[in-house]
Amino acid sequence: MSETPSNTLQYRFDGPEDAPVLILGPSLGTTWHMWDRQVPELSKQWRIFRFDLPGHGGAPAYPAGSVADLSGRLLATLDELGVQRFGYAGCALGGAVGIELALRHPERIASLALIAASPRFGTADEFRQRGVIVRTNGLDPIARTAPERWFTGGFAAAQPAITEWAVQMVRTTDPGCYIAACEALAAFDVRAELGRVGVPTLVLVGSDDQVTGPAEARTLVAGIPDARLAVVPGASHLVPVEQPAAVTDLLVRHFSSAWQPAYDSTTGQVAIPAALVKPALAVPPQSGPVAEIAPAAAAQPEAAGRPDPYDAGLKVRREVLGDAHVDRALASSDEFSGDFQEFITRYAWGEVWNRPGLDRRSRSCVTLTALVAGGHLEELAFHTRAALRNGLTPVEIKEVLLQAAVYCGVPAANSAFKVAQQVIREETTPQE
Repeated sequence: MSETPSNTLQYRFDGPEDAPVLILGPSLGTTWHMWDRQVPELSKQWRIFRFDLPGHGGAPAYPAGSVADLSGRLLATLDELGVQRFGYAGCALGGAVGIELALRHPERIASLALIAASPRFGTADEFRQRGVIVRTNGLDPIARTAPERWFTGGFAAAQPAITEWAVQMVRTTDPGCYIAACEALAAFDVRAELGRVGVPTLVLVGSDDQVTGPAEARTLVAGIPDARLAVVPGASHLVPVEQPAAVTDLLVRHFSSAWQPAYDSTTGQVAIPAALVKPALAVPPQSGPVAEIAPAAAAQPEAAGRPDPYDAGLKVRREVLGDAHVDRALASSDEFSGDFQEFITRYAWGEVWNRPGLDRRSRSCVTLTALVAGGHLEELAFHTRAALRNGLTPVEIKEVLLQAAVYCGVPAANSAFKVAQQVIREETTPQE
């Protein structure tokens, strides 16, 4: 296979060339091989398209930091292949890609299956913390604990070969791409948009899934207008691997009934109903001048000539410091301190941290140095956590503090080292 460009994905096809395309999307840390047990049956009716996430399964390591980026790369790949309309089944992160496609590109997707998926995967803090662990320790701690997250205990004990396969799959993933995928999941939140998913949707979940379990599945079903729920007993997060026959049967039934055309393997024909044929753009005849419709934003400019930076500041503040820290700060504010919280959100985070001139890594370096100089050790602690989240390694933080020792004084740096050392130990020690 030739080198995959940075805007497309590594992929493979299985099944008849003239059958309708059904895409199978992988979860974080897996490869397209997680679907191996589904392909023989599904490829009787559909042309199966599987893809690898960037840096997974030997795919080129071009990190994608958002679900929108991943879905865009998938569409670019399909465009190159001439695939316009398709069914889609995705697991976990692959499911997020499916939701993104249904929301932003509804004309492309005919039917949807979401497996071990959620409109929001845990909290942003959890995934950014995982990125800190990987950046500091590599993927081995995540790989060793993957079977606990993916499989029930009985399955993992009875299937040591599959368990080891799972560990090696994560271990051989590119760390930078894994961290970027964690960032993508941290930022993914479509809870308010589920009502706009307009395709028939199967929501499938393992009964014992501790990562995105039945509660998350029911949230999807409650929010998506045309959705139904299937709970697979005796299965955890990677349910297509743990219960392959049950998942295959559910997918066949869903895509056979909720998506036409169906492929007839005896005649090799695809029956395409009129509802799925995209009509030519109908432009009504004009008897007079065509009215120019201005964008809504242009018709209603900001009264003050610039947008209020508060919302952008709150977003950046949460991304850098974490939801838990920001929630505590806002919850503890009252009539006396509320204006101050609004002030720092709007101006420190919305105006300064959000400026394009420096990236967040650089701003963390500047902030750490300033806090050492001022002796602000409490703020140094949570900005050390922020620096790790912004991509600085413990070695780089050490170098910042050494540099500060020269210009800010040894006593100040001595206190800073004690604070930063404790934070780094807490943040980079893998959870057993």
